[in-house]
Amino acid sequence: MNAAWKQDPRLKNMNQEKLNYLTKLAETVEQTPKDKLMPLFMSMAAGSGQFQFTDSETDLLVSIMTAKMSPAEKKRVEMLRTLSKKLGGKKK
Repeated sequence: MNAAWKQDPRLKNMNQEKLNYLTKLAETVEQTPKDKLMPLFMSMAAGSGQFQFTDSETDLLVSIMTAKMSPAEKKRVEMLRTLSKKLGGKKK
C-alpha cells in the first residue's frame, strides 16, 4: 500500500489522535495477509468505540482497510456498512 492516502484533503482538519489511529490502521493493514483482512475489519469495527468518526472519516478509513481486498470482499464490507447504518439509525 502506498502512502497516497495521507494526502487526502479530508485529513487536514482531522483530530491528531484520529490521524494517529488511521496511520496505525494503515500499517496494520499493510502487514496483514489478504485472507485475514475481513476478520481484521470486523474486529476493528466491533471495537471502534474509542473514536466517533464522521461519514467522510469513515469513508477514508474503509478505503484504507479495503485497499488490498478483492471486489467481492469490498462488496461484503459495503453491505456491512449499509446494515450497520440501518441498525444504528444513520441515514445513508
